[in-house]
Amino acid sequence: MSRSTDINLPADGSGSLRPGGAGDVDPSIEFTPDTAHPAGAATLLRTTTAIRQRAGALLARARRDESQWFRIGNDDALEDAARTVAEVTRERYPWDTIPYHSRWRHFEAGGVDRRQQLDALLGQGIDARQRARAYIDLVLVSVLLDAGAGPTWHYTESASGQRFTRSEGLGVASFHAFTSGLFSSDPDHPLQVDAAGLRGLVTDRLGDAFQVSDVNPLVGLAGRTVLLRRLGEAMSEQPETFGDDGRPAGMFDALVAPFGAASPPTAEITAHQILSLLLETLSRIWPAANAIDSLAADGSDNLGGTGDPAFALGDCWRHSAVRGPGLTNGWMPFHKLSQWLTYSLLEPFEWAGVKVRQLDALTALPEYRNGGLLIDSGVIVPREAAFLTRRWKAGDEFIVEWRALTVALLDEIAPRVRKVLDRTAEELPLACVLEGGTWAAGRVLAQRLRDGAPPLLIESDGTVF
Repeated sequence: MSRSTDINLPADGSGSLRPGGAGDVDPSIEFTPDTAHPAGAATLLRTTTAIRQRAGALLARARRDESQWFRIGNDDALEDAARTVAEVTRERYPWDTIPYHSRWRHFEAGGVDRRQQLDALLGQGIDARQRARAYIDLVLVSVLLDAGAGPTWHYTESASGQRFTRSEGLGVASFHAFTSGLFSSDPDHPLQVDAAGLRGLVTDRLGDAFQVSDVNPLVGLAGRTVLLRRLGEAMSEQPETFGDDGRPAGMFDALVAPFGAASPPTAEITAHQILSLLLETLSRIWPAANAIDSLAADGSDNLGGTGDPAFALGDCWRHSAVRGPGLTNGWMPFHKLSQWLTYSLLEPFEWAGVKVRQLDALTALPEYRNGGLLIDSGVIVPREAAFLTRRWKAGDEFIVEWRALTVALLDEIAPRVRKVLDRTAEELPLACVLEGGTWAAGRVLAQRLRDGAPPLLIESDGTVF
């Protein structure tokens, strides 16, 4: 399959456009991949346009009362949810600037500026590009370790003496694992992530770094370790993107290099180009056995398949009501962790002087907090109370539809939040609404209603939830 930087698709979220190519292609032209073949189908399912279109169709279906799983609350419920988000946003960010929803917020947990700590460790003798490469290495492994930690796990930071749980704890723990050199194979260069370091990672060492014990269990520890080892293997197999050492930082050069190594401040890329590169180069790391040729165009199972990692879909699941062309029929894509990673990479690129455009091509992240906000606000209403007490798997249609509804409904809530806060879409892009925002409001309601637990019970392997 061709690389994302070579695919002639618009850069507005319907696909990817090669860096520097905005003047060569009219973004109003729709380039339709050949979905009769796995390569074209995978390309389509890796776009946020496909996510939004299919999520919107499931929302419209639920509003027609055709869903067996959910009803949708009325306009008052949407307005109430928007007001809740706006109130939480004002409490969290009483000043004007609301940052992006990003892993970097977790690195700031407890009021500690860990980016400054990393800069001090990196020293003054490196340029903005080298600094960005270290940031990208850190963020990629940290986000891949960011699936739900479980209700009892915690991490105590020795330097500050503070105790952190959930996403903040995972962020702080992964930061210190990175600075200790856990993910580097080169003792002389500990502040990096490389393929050899990840391929040699063992579960016990990762568990020690995260202070895991019998009395401090971390959900999905083995799954997280396997994911990082697979990342190491994927990077070593793609030196054209990740370099001979296999570093996540190779993404920076892959996206910015067309503009010239000496002038990153003049570079301009889109958020979807970052996402497309992630989805194409890292498709093989996801353990979910979801590959484009495992579903036929008529929606029936197509046993066998090529097994080609280029067609692996990762966070993309079957739903009986989803319609689409060719081999994409029946698939509902999300790419939550990859989009969370993209949101978290915006700042490293911008700090290096690269302008990242079209942020709102990315979608809301369909996970516990954003989706929980909508259930707890009465916007998404399960048809049976028993649905809230049974245990689900990520691929169950109930969960797939809940996540799709979350994506579509947060697109409706975002402008309502802006209206309450008197902000424009340019002043408050979706990345900032999420941070202000929907994720935090979901956590607030969960804390109020269930001592922080999410409204749904989902089995986790540490890679999706």
